Amino acid sequence: MSEKPFEVVLATSNPGKVRELQAMLEPLNWQVSPQSNWSFDDAEETAVTFVENALIKARHAALQTGLAAIADDSGLAVDALAGAPGVYSARYAGVNASDSDNVQKLLNAMRDVPAAERQAQFHCVLVFVRHANDPTPIICHGRWQGLVHHQVQGTQGFGYDPIFWLAEQQCTAAELRREQKQQLSHRGQALAQLLTQLTAR
Repeated sequence: MSEKPFEVVLATSNPGKVRELQAMLEPLNWQVSPQSNWSFDDAEETAVTFVENALIKARHAALQTGLAAIADDSGLAVDALAGAPGVYSARYAGVNASDSDNVQKLLNAMRDVPAAERQAQFHCVLVFVRHANDPTPIICHGRWQGLVHHQVQGTQGFGYDPIFWLAEQQCTAAELRREQKQQLSHRGQALAQLLTQLTAR
């Protein structure tokens, strides 16, 4: 009889993150399930750092499901806006804001910022906990440098991807092929770190 696959819950309800993380975790041959497969409410992200929010979400999902959990907390930090929207990236334009609402608010905030001062970084913190009270979680942090573009460009990706300009590629993150994005992105970097640590255990 074959061994039951290791099951882990992804502590996010964001379909874009679920797709990216499931694809990237495929090499582990784990059974990876989004938390939307259960009926519990999202954790309240009450912290002011990506690390703390990721830990809150991972521990909450592990407690609710009894499974190991992987949580992602990520966002865009814009230099000209003193690091905003930061941990509030998903709700920059309000609690129930859409991606396009958030993008439009950021474009408005950056309207008068010159090209030389539009630097930004995508951050992704991935946390893995074996159980809700895991005292030694694995914490990985990926960073992706870019610029805030002046307009929406591209149809791939999600969130702020259509206005995140990559000078070396001469396109936005929303114009990259999925394979390119997995190699370059903040989430791809964090997940590569996570895979390295998980396979070393």
